[in-house]
Amino acid sequence: MPRHQHILNAASNLLGIALVIIAGLNVSRAARNSFADEVAWGAAILLSLSCLLSYLALRAEPEPSRCETWADRTFLTGMAMLFVAVIVLAVESR
Repeated sequence: MPRHQHILNAASNLLGIALVIIAGLNVSRAARNSFADEVAWGAAILLSLSCLLSYLALRAEPEPSRCETWADRTFLTGMAMLFVAVIVLAVESR
């Protein structure tokens, strides 16, 4: 199974988690006092880009595509940013 299918599934799931974090911070009105909101937005943008690139790699599947490499890179960066957002949220809530 090609790697970009796994990236698309994982990136879309993590995008949902990032949006839940953003929504939770906005509903609780903690977004104004927290840097985690901005970091989670960055993660959401990167994970959205990863979804798009993975989809483009699926469309060009019989031939090798640079989209898969970039989807992988943006996925890993977005996942790292999501991790940082959770850490910042945990540290700031103390």
